Amino acid sequence: MRSRLFQSFVLGLALCCVCPTLSYANPAPKQEVRPPAPEFPQGLQWLNTDKPLSLSALKGKIVLLDFWTYCCINCIHTIPDLKKLEAKYPNELVVIGVHSAKFENEKEAQNIRQAILRYEIEHPVANDKDFAFWRSYGVNSWPTLVLIDPAGRAVGMAAGEGHYDVLDNRIAGLINDFKGGLNSTPIKWALEKYKRAPSILSFPGKVTGDAKSERLFFSDSNHNRIFITSLDGKVQEVIGSGKSGLKDGDFETAQFFRPQGVSYDAANDLLYIADTSNHALRKVNLKTKKVTTLVGNGRKGGYPPTGGVGSTALLASPWDVLTLKDKIYVANAGTHQLWQISPDSRRAMPFAGTGAEDIRDGARLEALLAQPSGLATNGTDLFFVDSEVSAVRTVDMAHGKVNTFIGMGLFEFGDIDGTNPKARLQHPIGVAYHGNYVYVADTYNHKIKRVDVNTKAVETFLGTGKRGYTDGSFEQAEFNEPNGLAFVGEKLYIADTNNSVIRVVDLKTQKVSTLKLTGLEKVPTL
Repeated sequence: MRSRLFQSFVLGLALCCVCPTLSYANPAPKQEVRPPAPEFPQGLQWLNTDKPLSLSALKGKIVLLDFWTYCCINCIHTIPDLKKLEAKYPNELVVIGVHSAKFENEKEAQNIRQAILRYEIEHPVANDKDFAFWRSYGVNSWPTLVLIDPAGRAVGMAAGEGHYDVLDNRIAGLINDFKGGLNSTPIKWALEKYKRAPSILSFPGKVTGDAKSERLFFSDSNHNRIFITSLDGKVQEVIGSGKSGLKDGDFETAQFFRPQGVSYDAANDLLYIADTSNHALRKVNLKTKKVTTLVGNGRKGGYPPTGGVGSTALLASPWDVLTLKDKIYVANAGTHQLWQISPDSRRAMPFAGTGAEDIRDGARLEALLAQPSGLATNGTDLFFVDSEVSAVRTVDMAHGKVNTFIGMGLFEFGDIDGTNPKARLQHPIGVAYHGNYVYVADTYNHKIKRVDVNTKAVETFLGTGKRGYTDGSFEQAEFNEPNGLAFVGEKLYIADTNNSVIRVVDLKTQKVSTLKLTGLEKVPTL
């Protein structure tokens, strides 16, 4: 039987990345004693700790359970709030992540470990891949937060993002209520970051290139900087100090926060950067070597999503950026939309998607999108990948309509070549156009696929489907959650995110290699 807290929470079909909702249990009557919160089941895999945890052993601490899955943009948005709470209550509060995977790829502990490193999570995480712990709390959406008092009793549950203020007040109240009964001894965790060897790049996100100037541009996302290299990997410039922040200035002092998308405007020698965790669009003048903020002010845009000008326009986790004619387009993953920006006026407005999360074609501002994460163009239309519905979609610019090539729904995913409705991808993040094909980073299948624009048929182009790091022939090559794609001439460049390298695909020789970075004296030590 469930306790009073859980009587109104009936397990149903999981909801993906819900908008903010909140439900806290009313205090129990004085004569009623709440039962203990459900305990962690035996046999869970644990990360960021050297031993399994139990709620009974954490009595005296306030415990905050975060039920999450690492694909979910709302879960990603919750991480900064958790960090703030951990910093404010370092002795009283223990945050525990409960990773209950949506996608098959997310069930593997090694992949969760990479997500922990990418998002710099510094609390224990349990791999609840079979949803046993999820079910015991009646959770039905990502993210869901459950607050447990120092006596080991669940006292509140919140679904969605944006609950910092309520949690802050509730935690402060529990500290006051349990004076004398708190365990204020801080706990040191055996974090995954201590096991990771340093590397030149850290989770590179997106890549673009320019054949005329023979340059590559790519985001070194977790080092908070942008690389400019020759096509063979010689470092020419590094943009950004490496410190996380939102700061304009020259290449050495400017700051970014986990940038992803990069787009080069050759006509004006400008680089646009989707500064993802700053919720901003940055502009780099490559002639003057100055970085400025075009749109955003560091705050995440909320619901309902609205536009604005310059610093008043609030983006939400912009994941990719693309210049087309005189406009800039942004994959605004956090509001499940594409946005259009005028670079001169700095006006930013929703271009496709209502802000609701799902898959529905039609007029662009009536269509439903689901965490768009990659953009490409054939010079006329926009192509994009909609990660949470594992889809490849397009905006027909002439008719103002969104159409779907591959993709059926929020919980329809897999690894099947062919055409709709049978074809399946698994959380694609990157996309590029070349030779009447849309090339797709089928991220959670560790593959590169391509879709024929005429027939809408998808086929595997590279990758065995197994997570790995192998160069060689097209049949041998292996990747680890590839992300950004860019063609320069007859070569395809891939940001192989979890391998923290840039891969090079030679279409003529049909070989895959790793871009060897040289000129590293230009790369500041972090």
